Amino acid sequence: MPEGDTVWQTARRLHTALAGKVLYRSDLRVPRYATADLTGRTVLDVTPRGKHLLTRVEGGLTLHSHLRMDGSWKVYRDGERWRGGPAHQIRAILGTSDRTAVGYRLPVLELIRTTDEHRAVGHLGPDLLGPDWDPDQALVNLLGDPTRPLGEALLDQRNLAGIGNVYKSELCFLLRVTPWLPVGALPEDVAARLPALAKKLLEANRDRPIRSTTGDRRHDLFVYGRAPRPCLRCHTSVRAADQGDGSRERPTYWCPTCQAGPAPAPGTPLSTRPRPRPNPRPIN
Repeated sequence: MPEGDTVWQTARRLHTALAGKVLYRSDLRVPRYATADLTGRTVLDVTPRGKHLLTRVEGGLTLHSHLRMDGSWKVYRDGERWRGGPAHQIRAILGTSDRTAVGYRLPVLELIRTTDEHRAVGHLGPDLLGPDWDPDQALVNLLGDPTRPLGEALLDQRNLAGIGNVYKSELCFLLRVTPWLPVGALPEDVAARLPALAKKLLEANRDRPIRSTTGDRRHDLFVYGRAPRPCLRCHTSVRAADQGDGSRERPTYWCPTCQAGPAPAPGTPLSTRPRPRPNPRPIN
């Protein structure tokens, strides 16, 4: 599941492969931009913004993409076999003299003026891995709706940008509160720790091939994907249920012993989804 650290790594790989080089191949496989041609233009940089990617090219253009649940960008050397999926899933191809970046299953792909980037990402809150990170503003944003469940507030990219479902569950565990606790009910000291802890988790993982929040090589994550196995801290069975984020239901994991606060509302079904696989992030 792409989250802020995954997107940061993707941007770094794309920047290393493309920045400062002229595009000799350009193929945007979405109807609106099927005739757009970026060949002959130099890629200036690839910048992450939360879960968004901004690939800037000379001439004042930006290719904006978002990975959401299943999208990915892969980088290949000349002659290397493309392994990101079947050809019909390719949405973008950007090729230089020695590298080709291929975007698979990209649900968001648009070519915009660089001066209009704010229309794509201006709604985002402070970026946990970005130069605009402001912990005080992030906390103000999170507390703006005191009745909102913490898990939903953390996933709202307008509050702070970069947290996805994995970090939502792990962060709530480390704070010892359930994802259903209203943000206004957070103890003051817990709320004060939240922005710094969230940033620490993402920064610790932005250079790792496999995401880890435990510091234990035997167990990468505290609760995410662990239901119904024992909690690593107290050995109570980890539980799972669906929690909305304003757009869709997402599997959420918590320990009913270690985490204080309300559980899912009566009648909320426990998630029957298969246990998520570990989140390896290959170099290419």
